[in-house]
Amino acid sequence: MTEEKIQSLVRNKIAMLIDGDNAQAGLLSQMLVEAGRYGQVTVRRIYGDWTTTSMNSWKETLNFHAFQPIQQFRYTIGKNATDSAMIIDAMDILHASVVDGFCLVSSDSDYTRLATRIRETGIFVMGIGEKKTPKPFVNACDVFVYTENLVTEKKTVTKQQSKPKDGTKKVKDEKEEVDPVPLLTQAFEMAVQQDGWASLANMGNALYQLDPGFDPRTYGHKQLSKMMMKFKDQFEIHEKDTGGFFVKIRE
Repeated sequence: MTEEKIQSLVRNKIAMLIDGDNAQAGLLSQMLVEAGRYGQVTVRRIYGDWTTTSMNSWKETLNFHAFQPIQQFRYTIGKNATDSAMIIDAMDILHASVVDGFCLVSSDSDYTRLATRIRETGIFVMGIGEKKTPKPFVNACDVFVYTENLVTEKKTVTKQQSKPKDGTKKVKDEKEEVDPVPLLTQAFEMAVQQDGWASLANMGNALYQLDPGFDPRTYGHKQLSKMMMKFKDQFEIHEKDTGGFFVKIRE
């Protein structure tokens, strides 16, 4: 997909529908970042049989990210319960015309026809799933992101953030606020362009998508640009002659 098309989708509304039986709860933050590249995730739903212990891993993270759990009982043992409920809801949302695109999270080929049907209406559809996802489902989407790549990115970011300066052990100040670097990194990944730089203005929009309560004043700065200067070890900041700040992660 071209950079121009991606930029045209940034302010669109996205419905993110997750097959809880075929997705990883630990990657929900990374999946939101991926969907956030193409629009604002306004509809957030996770489908599964919440009476089973297999769905316990979702409970904490879905509340944190304001996802709505949709209950679907398993009428047959060993059968995925979420397929029909998720497909019916997707069609209802499609015909209600309340979103500009869909993000379907699953590795199940049963959603191939759903993705195809959505694309037939001219609506953007992306998929997120494991590399074992059947090709028909992958090819039915405008964009498909493999969760294995999200796991790699997560490990890389964690390693960079945990690296001590000058070989000394990092001591956390008791008065220090929650480290904003992980949130800033996620916002950068949502706003980054093909040249590796992200507009600080677009990063600001991404930050409010990720955390509506984000405020630079929480970290002692009136402006986001001033706040970013505090993290020069993690981010390279450049001000263009034409105006505006641009950010890049240091390697």
